[in-house]
Amino acid sequence: MDVVGYWWPAEPPGWEPPSRLLDFLASGPPPVYVGFGSMSPGDPERLGHLVAGALKLAGCRGVVHSGWAGLHVCGDDVLTVDEVPHSWLFPRMAAVVHHAGAGTTAAGLRAGVPVVPVPVMLDQRFWASRLASLAVGPGVVPFRRLTAPLLAEAVRRAVREERYARRAREVAAVVRGEDGAGRVVAAVERLGGPGG
Repeated sequence: MDVVGYWWPAEPPGWEPPSRLLDFLASGPPPVYVGFGSMSPGDPERLGHLVAGALKLAGCRGVVHSGWAGLHVCGDDVLTVDEVPHSWLFPRMAAVVHHAGAGTTAAGLRAGVPVVPVPVMLDQRFWASRLASLAVGPGVVPFRRLTAPLLAEAVRRAVREERYARRAREVAAVVRGEDGAGRVVAAVERLGGPGG
């Protein structure tokens, strides 16, 4: 068995960021991304209020991904978006709050910004613990214990404590240097094929 590193999805051809997102990003300091991907963790209205409250308590602007949770948060300092490629969006954030799914974890590591994992279920707890052990953020905030003050404190620390940004950049440099897809090709070629 070979552990080869990440291989990344192709960028959507012809994708351009929506003008309202570009305008929002240009209108102030880098915001914090909050999204739960394919998770549908209960009441979206309650979760939206919790996220809005946490961002306000932390003193941060936010980009909230509606995702399967159906989140919608409005305000001068918060923008709700649909699908935006993580590879484009995450490097423009001050920090990334996510459910610690495998793909989102990878994208967050590659972006080189601090991370606040909020695992909901299954393998997300594993990926969240890996993020904690890499020290790219202030630690894990389990979804079942999520409150606005708890999330606000984690976001505040992720954004303001330089050690997390520094460590995130170090890990990102390693992740970006991997050629996972190339190593998969090499492993398949070693197996040989017809006539090989």
